[in-house]
Amino acid sequence: QVQLVESGGGLVQAGGSLILSCAASGFDVDMYDLAWFRQAPGKEREGVACLKARYGVELYAEAVKGRLTISRDTVKKTVFLQMNALKLEEPAVYFCTVGAACVVRENVVTASVDLWGKGTPVTVAS
Repeated sequence: QVQLVESGGGLVQAGGSLILSCAASGFDVDMYDLAWFRQAPGKEREGVACLKARYGVELYAEAVKGRLTISRDTVKKTVFLQMNALKLEEPAVYFCTVGAACVVRENVVTASVDLWGKGTPVTVAS
């Protein structure tokens, strides 16, 4: 069965760190572009990070550059999002995706997504 299952969300203090994980099944994670999106209440979904299949190039939205890091473990078929220095305005549901053609356009990550996970919520407290 082809699916993505996120985990690791929760409550974190502003300025703190969190690691999100995304377990993939049914395909190899190094064959596709992997991206994390987030959606805050009342806002549109936005792409924050992408790891391209080709050469492992990392792309980030301008708002998270230097604080978020995307990575993958091809053996465990898992994608990670290390989040540091989280801000009060960053609570959202974070989604793991797989697809192709991810790029940074107008300071956010965009991609042609073939599969979405169900998301994991992140809450940032003051």
